[in-house]
Amino acid sequence: MPNLIQGEDRFFIRRMREEDLPAVRAIETLSFSNPWSDNTFRGEIQNTSISFPMVVVRRPGEEVVAYVIFWQIRDDVQVNNVAVHPDCRGLGLGEAMMRYVIAKSREAGATFMTLEVRQSNTPALALYKKLGFEVMGTRKSYYTKPDEDAYVMALVLDQ
Repeated sequence: MPNLIQGEDRFFIRRMREEDLPAVRAIETLSFSNPWSDNTFRGEIQNTSISFPMVVVRRPGEEVVAYVIFWQIRDDVQVNNVAVHPDCRGLGLGEAMMRYVIAKSREAGATFMTLEVRQSNTPALALYKKLGFEVMGTRKSYYTKPDEDAYVMALVLDQ
C-alpha cells in the first residue's frame, strides 16, 4: 500500500473493498446531500474493468478517512466521486488523492480527465484549478438537494 502523502506515514491508499462500505457510506452521508447507495458503491467495487474505487486509510487501525472513484476507458478518465471525512479536511488528502489519480492515469496512458463539481463548491473548484483543470462547460440542474448546476472541468494529461 503506497503512502499517499510524501513523508507522511499515517495515510495510505488502496483499492476499496466491500468491508470498507460502512465507513465509505458514513463519509458519503456527511459530505453530500444526495448520497450514493451501498449498491452503487458495490457496483464500482465489482466493475474492475473500468472502475477504480480507492480509499485512504489512516494507520494505526486502518480507518477509512477518504475515497475517490474514477473510471478509465482507454485514454479517457472520469472522476466520479471524491470525499474526505470532515475530521480530516484541511490535511491535504483531497489534493493528494487527486494527484494520485492523475499520476496513475498518466501511467496507464490516459490523455484526458473530466469531472463535474457543484458551482458553489469553492474549495473543490480551487483545488481542481490548482491541479490544472479548466471549466469546459455547464450541466444544467445536474445536482439535487438543492438543485444546482455543475461545472464540467477537464485536464489534458501531458505524457
